[in-house]
Amino acid sequence: MAKKVKLPADANKKAKLIVDLATGGEVGVTPNDEVKAAAAALGRLGGLKGGKARAKALSPKKRSEIAKKAAAARWRNKNN
Repeated sequence: MAKKVKLPADANKKAKLIVDLATGGEVGVTPNDEVKAAAAALGRLGGLKGGKARAKALSPKKRSEIAKKAAAARWRNKNN
């Protein structure tokens, strides 16, 4: 299955992309896309270890206080 191409918001860029796709031309990956992909990968790595590292650094008492506050927020009436 072909990968879906996101069309740019700019009308001129969108028109060029459509012509390139229709004529079988090369739809290149811009360096900006590569930078975004690399940044997303780094952010994901940090996100995967962030919660565990934070929990390890907190005392059991502090973790319990945070959990109680979170539970209260989940059960709080949203209409008030």
